Amino acid sequence: MEKKLSIDTLCVRAGYEPGKGGPRQMPIIQSTTFKYENSDQMGRLFDLEDSGYFYTRLQNPTCDMVAARIAALEGGVGALLTSSGQAANFFACFNICEAGSHMISLSDIYGGTFNLFGTTLKKLGIDVTFMNADASDEEFEAAFRPETKLVFGEALSNPGVRVLDIERIARIAHSHGVPLIVDNTFPTPVHCRPFEWGADIVTHSTTKYMDGHGTTVGGCIVDSGNFDWEAHADRFPGLTTPDPSYHGLTYTKKFGKLAYITKAVSQLMRDLGSQQSPQNAFYLNLGLQTLHLRVRRQAGTALQVARSLEEHPAVAWVRYPGLKSDPDYLRAQKYMPDGTCGVMAFGLKGDRAFANRFMDALRLVTIETHVADCYSCILHPASHTHRQLSDEQLREAGIPADLMRLSIGLEAASDLIDDISHAIEVAEGKAEAVPVSPVVPGLGQL
Repeated sequence: MEKKLSIDTLCVRAGYEPGKGGPRQMPIIQSTTFKYENSDQMGRLFDLEDSGYFYTRLQNPTCDMVAARIAALEGGVGALLTSSGQAANFFACFNICEAGSHMISLSDIYGGTFNLFGTTLKKLGIDVTFMNADASDEEFEAAFRPETKLVFGEALSNPGVRVLDIERIARIAHSHGVPLIVDNTFPTPVHCRPFEWGADIVTHSTTKYMDGHGTTVGGCIVDSGNFDWEAHADRFPGLTTPDPSYHGLTYTKKFGKLAYITKAVSQLMRDLGSQQSPQNAFYLNLGLQTLHLRVRRQAGTALQVARSLEEHPAVAWVRYPGLKSDPDYLRAQKYMPDGTCGVMAFGLKGDRAFANRFMDALRLVTIETHVADCYSCILHPASHTHRQLSDEQLREAGIPADLMRLSIGLEAASDLIDDISHAIEVAEGKAEAVPVSPVVPGLGQL
């Protein structure tokens, strides 16, 4: 029996192994098209009768090797890289939805995804019901309709860092014959593997921890291969009935466990694009090779910073599932026992002007719309990432007006704690702001 490799080894080695004389590093196949010997070979590719490459919008060897690595990390049967995390979530849902469909989403999700579901999908005729994570089973049950196609949630929500009760939500979804899609961006498969708890499809904004260096926008969809589409054939005709655009091919009959991910590639990527470039996939691969090292370090540092914030008299509240005081602590211990992520949420005792003075006084922690890379950064979602939401929608999404999202990078915990403490003192008028030094060493006096 073949020994199962650890996730550390999979981060470095999965998806690509060179043959004799082959490049040790995963190669970049920077080509839009691929050559074949005769017309029949090309025709069989267009009919999905053969596997291979003919146009990079659909598939590319570099992208497929990186996708295979992420599929291995998640324990899935197949994966597809996309141009962004937003594209991944859109494709993941639209692959089984159409005009007249309905889906259920947890409300505590990234603002861009909330807007995608609540505004843009509605323009396509897809209705979405948002549910509070603390809703009872009965409330969830009541939200289902005959036309419901899926349930969506984030393993760790952005920015509220709520822990999704994956096993519970998967049980409810499956009792109604629909899959659970989980965005696993924040914990990554190093800290959480949703398929092991009943999730069916996983998405990622690979822009975050998987890249980890703030260089490459991208996304990924991973299929577990576990959902039985044929058992609910009437609900998912796009997978279980003939596709006229491929001469009547039926995905479930032709591709079995790979039906869902094959349809996403051959139909959605064919028609809508949003492919990831081979160059970006190569950069993503470099990030994946150190993913297991970085996220463990960042989660450990984040726990130290969260404890420091929790003890600070100027801090009103802290949300970090690694804290024993956090409402989701026990749930985090179940789904993410070895750590959660480097992101936390907190609020200061003071008005918005006080919070702005605090953020402006930070020197190591920078104000950015980004999150989950090597640099520590902060933002105020109500003013930044979620500013398109109304006050009512913010409440629906579980985002208090004073919430600040802090993402911990790879700096030393002691330096970050000093920077935060000094910035609070500046906001309180107890210390002078330190100008940013053009020379990195020292960064002025923190």
